Amino acid sequence: MIQDISPHKYHVEFAPCAPATDDILLIFQGNTVLVREENGRTWFPAAGGFNLNFEPVFLFRIDETNIFMAEAEKGIQFEGREFVKPEYFRTAAPRWKAFAGITAIQLHRWYSENRFCPRCGSKLKRGKAERSLVCPSCEKTVYPHISPCVIVALTDGDRIMLTKYNKNHSPYKRYSLIAGYNEIGETLEDTVRREVMEEVGLKVKNIRYFKNQPWSFSDTLLVGFFCELDGNDVPTIDKTELSEATWFSRGDIPATQSLISLTNTMIEHFRNKGKDL
Repeated sequence: MIQDISPHKYHVEFAPCAPATDDILLIFQGNTVLVREENGRTWFPAAGGFNLNFEPVFLFRIDETNIFMAEAEKGIQFEGREFVKPEYFRTAAPRWKAFAGITAIQLHRWYSENRFCPRCGSKLKRGKAERSLVCPSCEKTVYPHISPCVIVALTDGDRIMLTKYNKNHSPYKRYSLIAGYNEIGETLEDTVRREVMEEVGLKVKNIRYFKNQPWSFSDTLLVGFFCELDGNDVPTIDKTELSEATWFSRGDIPATQSLISLTNTMIEHFRNKGKDL
């Protein structure tokens, strides 16, 4: 999955510092980030390659390299480099840079969308002791937003249910699994039951945790579960979200695009009868 960057190590500890010459500086314009691509590999700017007249913001560290962000004025171009959208990092190589890029985008989005205090409206300031935003007027503290979401592999013996989104609900066109956000006061297992019933009108049993994944594309923590059909196997589709819900036997499961996502990892896990991928 996208966060599996071994032998590299992601360090999320908040340890702001001044950038060294060979640290990485991710330069943003809106929701796009500056990269250079050469021979199918992605390169980020080094902090020492710019005469900075602003304070870069520390984000995190990978191995011993600190990663910072800065905002470029709209319209500014950098020769030999281009600004790319978040989707770019679904296929970027090497994997650790794809993970670094999309994780930085999530943090940049949080900083950009939380400029003012939700309680009193004062301008927020970056916290000095932790990754936070603090209101100087009412002292409210705002932390990065992460939403838990279940990914559900519903099985019936040698079959698994795959779904496709309604085009008005999501631009994603490939087969996926049932998914949905955890609600206030709800356990993750209850979310599994509710989402399956809401999306395809079926009951489940034997809910089993599989794996989890930070998914910075949508500010979520994905939590994967396998469960078994309990009773009737004819789906009743929620057409506001789905265009299709189909049972596939192992031999007929469509090819997955990649294994960066928990969804595809779970599909392949079922296809291979639980063998390690």
